[in-house]
Amino acid sequence: MFLRFSAVPFLLCLAVILPLAKVVGEDGASKADDASVKILLITSGCCHDYDFQTKAMQLAMEKHGVDAVWTVVNEGGTGTKAQIEFYKNPKWAEGFDVVIHNECFANTSDADYIRGVTAPHYAGTNAVVIHCAMHTYRAAEIDDWRKFLGVTSRRHEHQSNYKVDVTKKNHPIMQGFPDGHITAKDELYVIEKVWPETTVLATSKSEKTDKDHPVFWINKFGKARVFGTTYGHSNGTFEDDVFLKTLTRGTLWAAGRLPAAKSTE
Repeated sequence: MFLRFSAVPFLLCLAVILPLAKVVGEDGASKADDASVKILLITSGCCHDYDFQTKAMQLAMEKHGVDAVWTVVNEGGTGTKAQIEFYKNPKWAEGFDVVIHNECFANTSDADYIRGVTAPHYAGTNAVVIHCAMHTYRAAEIDDWRKFLGVTSRRHEHQSNYKVDVTKKNHPIMQGFPDGHITAKDELYVIEKVWPETTVLATSKSEKTDKDHPVFWINKFGKARVFGTTYGHSNGTFEDDVFLKTLTRGTLWAAGRLPAAKSTE
């Protein structure tokens, strides 16, 4: 199903929308067809090395043979409060198979703006949400973004090497996930609520409270499939082959390119 992926040289600039990959046929000619996965990555904000993470995700897709066409939006700076201009176009999500949210703007709280982000997803634009996306719009009074994510989190615990316990071993995303996998040093997000349409795929245990918290899951939001993970703070996580393979499979599942992709079971 998937042709060989070929990434163009990596380039990432603030406030610029960039196609970062193209489909290349066996004869070396560029082409675009329905076999490619059209990915929109929204990335920016506080506290993380987004350039490194973007490159790592692209290389992981290439390693696993994914035929991908990337568009990257890096807007809003490095603070905790911003409104991305790209989202202000009501048709911002059109033409993409999946949107990866890897932004971190905890103090953005405008309800109309947030609903402008979630509306295309509710209408059917599939998504992947990574790490600080769970704390984005944390200050908002409305729950629209949290329902979209599938979980609610407002804080995290210390960085450590956490064991991952798979709870849905037969789900396509988790197939091949090694038993007893220990993460690279990363933060454990405290999940205070799992929303009704969410299916937890794996958990990690708090070293402070001994409570299990979801770390990989899927969610049904309107007509959209959503895959989420709270891991992704450190560059070490984005060097972990197990994490990157799971993220790749989750992206393909959300885009409808894995078995049982039309189901949240």
